[in-house]
Amino acid sequence: MIIDSGLRDRAGRHVTLRQVDDGNWRAVADVAPRDDQRAWVPALAARYLVLTMRSDVWNSLAVVADEAVVGHVMWGVDDDGSRWIGGMVIDAAAQDRGVGRAAVRTLADWLSGQDGGSVVRLSYHPENLAAARLYASLGFTPTGAMEDDELVAELPPRA
Repeated sequence: MIIDSGLRDRAGRHVTLRQVDDGNWRAVADVAPRDDQRAWVPALAARYLVLTMRSDVWNSLAVVADEAVVGHVMWGVDDDGSRWIGGMVIDAAAQDRGVGRAAVRTLADWLSGQDGGSVVRLSYHPENLAAARLYASLGFTPTGAMEDDELVAELPPRA
């Protein structure tokens, strides 16, 4: 499976989301954020891969720029039918180039269009200001609800 919205990062690389498979799982597992982000995400995306292997809700995707794995993102469907984005980690070497923006936008568009228009939710730690700015710029608005120690934000269905 390849999810492709045609978006590119600021370096001009084509960003797609791909199923984690035998050919890319090691590269996905090795994705590591910057050290200063480890308060909000694990040191390696491998933790998210294990979570999705043990979960009936979450599904892992590789974030790919051209043909290089540069990140990980998860998606799931809640009991109320809302779609969730979770577990995004962009490798430190690929950050600040628009890869995360392209990944979230691509996944949100895909999730929202699954049943003619669904709410898409995600959560982030309130002190993660970079995440808050990114998600707000993509149209996500905080709901006031908390999921564990994270603030829930949602993107309304597309018209």
